[in-house]
Amino acid sequence: MTARFRRALLVRATQPYRPAGHFAWRFAQGKLKGDPAFFGLLEHGLIPDSARLIDLGCGQGLLASWLLEARALYESDNWPAHWPAAPKVENIWGLELMQRDVDRARTALGDRAQFAQGDIRSADFGQADVAIILDVLHYISYEAQEKVLRRIRTALPTGGTFITRVGDAAGGLPFHYSNWVDRTVFFLRGHRLSRIYCRTLNEWLEVLRRNGFIVETLPMHKGTPFSNVMLVAKAI
Repeated sequence: MTARFRRALLVRATQPYRPAGHFAWRFAQGKLKGDPAFFGLLEHGLIPDSARLIDLGCGQGLLASWLLEARALYESDNWPAHWPAAPKVENIWGLELMQRDVDRARTALGDRAQFAQGDIRSADFGQADVAIILDVLHYISYEAQEKVLRRIRTALPTGGTFITRVGDAAGGLPFHYSNWVDRTVFFLRGHRLSRIYCRTLNEWLEVLRRNGFIVETLPMHKGTPFSNVMLVAKAI
């Protein structure tokens, strides 16, 4: 059941990207299949039901497609019995710096989710129940990281959920390899390469705590040679 379910979800979540062009479709296939974060979010039940979820640095909207199709499979009873329920999210809003990715997201998902072009360092987040940043924070300065985290805390209610995946700078060779891969993908998507601002896992935990969160950690590199960790934080 689980293998069939995984294939079914991958097909459903990538299919909307065909009209967005060959690159968008192939990127969706590779990312959703090869990155353990997407199945991990569902398998561990990390995302609660919410009225509004914001995906900051959303790229071409893969997380939105993933969550929408996961919920559709769950409601059709095609869901692994041992997994938590797929989250029910009423509104998904993605913010992305690259206009071409915003265009791809809009072409793929239409009005099923909302996408805007903007910089997470300055754009208005509004209010949300859940905020997610995957593999983006290390591209902005340490000062900007703290400002973004404070603004996310302001956007969330007490008990609201913030999820981010980071690399552990104390992770040795796997950390350096993951950075190389990340920067390569970043460049291929049209971004300008620049300095990155990494932290050890303990430093990430400290910066989240001093900006209003309690945090749990979950390794999120299964099947890859990386040293990535998911941080699941609650606003306090």
